[in-house]
Amino acid sequence: MQNDESAIPQSDPFALFEVWFAEAKESEPNDPNAMALATASDDGFPSVRMVLLKGYGSDGFVFYTNAESRKGEQIRANRRAALLFHWKSLRRQIRLEGPLDEVTEAEADAYFHSRPRVSQIGSAASDQSRPLPDRQVYLDRVAAVEARYPDGDIPRPPHWTGFRLSPRRIEFWRDRQYRLHDRRLFSRDDASDPWTNTLLYP
Repeated sequence: MQNDESAIPQSDPFALFEVWFAEAKESEPNDPNAMALATASDDGFPSVRMVLLKGYGSDGFVFYTNAESRKGEQIRANRRAALLFHWKSLRRQIRLEGPLDEVTEAEADAYFHSRPRVSQIGSAASDQSRPLPDRQVYLDRVAAVEARYPDGDIPRPPHWTGFRLSPRRIEFWRDRQYRLHDRRLFSRDDASDPWTNTLLYP
């Protein structure tokens, strides 16, 4: 049974996110933490891809990537982005928009070394988003990294890092019959400001 949202403080979007995310973990068959990340270049060309949420709280929503990838280059050129969670099993969406800040080196180190060893090796061997002449070239690089570090953790590449989106807008969308959907928007101008919220026409 789903939680009664009337019990959720309507002044706190993070509390509502916590409830919805917990329910998604119970109902989604794969990757309830998957989210679409939309970025744009400094001249305004947008790009979107799926990433995984790896941490969240009142300070924002964290994901990790190769900062030399296409998305990493766009983030460093334009420190604003949008996220979208779509939980089909619950017929719900959450949209977030806001500025991005890079996580600390300690945070990046801690998460990188929490990953499976093979994932660490794969990241260290990859020039993400760059042209690859043949898949075997990548597999050979993976083998070379594995041979170079036969024991223990793989050093985190300096360009492998994380970013935290501090939301200025959070919209909760819930499906209703006949497309009479529920939409509630929380917004603020700065991270230190209180949230305002309103219902939106579907």
